[in-house]
Amino acid sequence: MTDFGRKTVYQVYPKSFRDSDGDGFGDIRGIIEKLDYLKELEIDYLWITPVFISPMNDNGYDVADYYKINPQFGTMEDMDELIRECDNRGIGLMLDMVFNHTSTEHEWFRRALAGEKKYQDYYIFRDEPEDQIPTNWQSKFGGPAWEYVPSLKKWYLHLYDVTQADLNWENPEVRGELKKVIRFWKNKGIKGFRFDVINVISKPELFEDDLEGDGRRFYTDGPHVHEYLKELTRDTGIEDMITVGEMSSTSLENCIRYSGRKEKELSMCFNFHHLKVDYKDGDKWTLMEPDRIALKKLFETWQMGMQDGDGWNALFWCNHDQPRVVSRMGNEDLYWKESAKMLAAAIHMMRGTPYVYQGEELGMTNAHYNDISQYRDVESLNYYKILLDQGKTKEQALKVLAARSRDNSRTPMQWSDDKNAGFTEGTPWIEAPKNYKEINAETELKDPDSIYSFYKKLIALRKEKDIIAEGTIEFLEKENADVLAYRRNYQGEELIVLNNLTAENVTIRQQPEWKVYQKRLGNYEKITAEDGKITLRPFETIVLDSAL
Repeated sequence: MTDFGRKTVYQVYPKSFRDSDGDGFGDIRGIIEKLDYLKELEIDYLWITPVFISPMNDNGYDVADYYKINPQFGTMEDMDELIRECDNRGIGLMLDMVFNHTSTEHEWFRRALAGEKKYQDYYIFRDEPEDQIPTNWQSKFGGPAWEYVPSLKKWYLHLYDVTQADLNWENPEVRGELKKVIRFWKNKGIKGFRFDVINVISKPELFEDDLEGDGRRFYTDGPHVHEYLKELTRDTGIEDMITVGEMSSTSLENCIRYSGRKEKELSMCFNFHHLKVDYKDGDKWTLMEPDRIALKKLFETWQMGMQDGDGWNALFWCNHDQPRVVSRMGNEDLYWKESAKMLAAAIHMMRGTPYVYQGEELGMTNAHYNDISQYRDVESLNYYKILLDQGKTKEQALKVLAARSRDNSRTPMQWSDDKNAGFTEGTPWIEAPKNYKEINAETELKDPDSIYSFYKKLIALRKEKDIIAEGTIEFLEKENADVLAYRRNYQGEELIVLNNLTAENVTIRQQPEWKVYQKRLGNYEKITAEDGKITLRPFETIVLDSAL
């Protein structure tokens, strides 16, 4: 597979990026309007979340037709123009493929409901009576993972929302249909694909109750997942294109296989373990401060493991499903700028391909909503009810949502200090955070010390330096919970990357050779070093280079 070590991917959530026609929803023409902004940032690929026909129960991840554009986002002509305009700027367009499930409004599912045996075999139906659910598995969005259809006297599996029916990948006809989808978009000029929750597509032969958990251990990295991915990649000819798999609750061993160059499955993997270090007892909806030692160990395990196994990481903090990292792991009050820059450098200097989520390069924060009426996300609304049912007060439930809701990342992109952050002339489908007057692209583009300017430097440095793209990695300060530090090596050159994860000064030992290394990058003016020690100020990041 092609080496993607020098590339940076930018993720756009179209509904919230830019509204070109004033209806309050972002659209494809809005993305086209802002391509020069992305070119200026020097990103290589643009990944857009789904814009296909969909009832939008899960913001487009419930696809009703893989070949048609949702009129809310525009037309196929708009999509063709977006592909062309990206090409004109040297940006490859990546589409998001939701292949584990379809919307229950998809023609295949409708025909299954109408009694057509062929299409019932496209999904996972079971014949148990109405009072006997097939297994005790739980949906990822809360509640049982099975839904009963009285007219058929059958249950169907939905690992996600009840309107997202899981496809039966055991059926070669289903795999053939999905290959046709890839070929269609590839022929239109799409340059890469992101595959949604792709590691849960292979279900077990035997469906049984999970007496230890919610069922995921039976289908995560399932029995035939690697052969299905190899087949999909081979038969669609996408081996050399950029492909990234979203891996739910995955393992290092499986990700080495998914992304290993010899395996020819995917270019790289997203895993989410590092974004669960603030889940108390592993529960997303129970808050705690991030466990920094756990975070450091996870980075080390995955970076070293993927390196040793010839796998490849997708590097990221933020996406459309995660709260804003500066609110979560940084300090958006006293050290907003410093912590946003440090968090960026901490992963951009690692081994892998970095992903920037819209607004991350501006230091956009969580929404800080204070009323349930402000939320839109199906998962958040479901869990609000669940939290209340568990005995939480409204205030307690809202505090959890304020920290955890996926809506935190789905607020309008903050383009300017104009009304609605310059996102729309109309009424936005979801409110912008009130801080858009201070945090916006227009302001940051003019400021050489802005978070945006820092991201630009990181992206340019990765293109310039072989050591970032190709070097090995080794971790330092392993027992120090406050500092994430590592060394990159390549052909005799060395980079030292030091990151203070806290709002306090932290002192570490300065290794003798570092004294002659030059600072390549940082978020404070001068390094504070004396008597063989370096003092890292709150959220300081320093990159030292032996080659300068």
